[in-house]
Amino acid sequence: MSVLEVKVHGLILERKTQQNIVILREVEGERILPIWIGPGEAQAIRRLLSDEPFPRPLTHDLLFHVVEGLKAKISRIVIADLKDNTFFASIIIERDGEVLSIDARPSDSIALALRARVPVYANETLLQQPPREAETEGTEEAGEPDRELSDEEKAEQLRRFLEKLNPEDFGKFQM
Repeated sequence: MSVLEVKVHGLILERKTQQNIVILREVEGERILPIWIGPGEAQAIRRLLSDEPFPRPLTHDLLFHVVEGLKAKISRIVIADLKDNTFFASIIIERDGEVLSIDARPSDSIALALRARVPVYANETLLQQPPREAETEGTEEAGEPDRELSDEEKAEQLRRFLEKLNPEDFGKFQM
C-alpha cells in the first residue's frame, strides 16, 4: 500500500443533509479525500484547527494523555482502506522501539493527529481529483479571460461541488 501525507483542507456542512464532511488534501498535490463524519467529531476537529480551548478534555485528549503517560508517542495516522462503504484508519504508536497499530475511526484519528501534532497519511488509491471548473456550474463569469483561481474561489468551487453530491455518490461513508 502506497500512502501519501494529507492535511485537513477544510470542513464542510452539507446543507441539504446537514452532514459534516472533512476534506483531506494531499500535501504535495491537489487530490482530495472527502469523509463524512459526525457532528461531535466535526466540532472537535473545527476547534482544534482554530486553536479554541475545550472546557473539558475530549476523548482524543484522554487518549493522547494516556499514550504519553505510558511513555509512548503517537507517530502518525493512516487512513488505510475503504470496505463496504466504511473507511478504516490506524493510529500508529511507538514505544521503546516497538510499533503498535490500533484500528480507529478516521474522524477520531484525525482529531487525535491534530491534538498530537502528527502527520496524517492516506492510502493513495483513496485520493481523487478535485472538481474542475467544467464540473461545477456557474463558476466562470461570462467574458472573463482564463485566470488562476484564488484559494477562496477554489474552496467555494469545491464546496458547491460537494453540496451537490449525495453520500451515495461515493458510497455511504461511515465514521
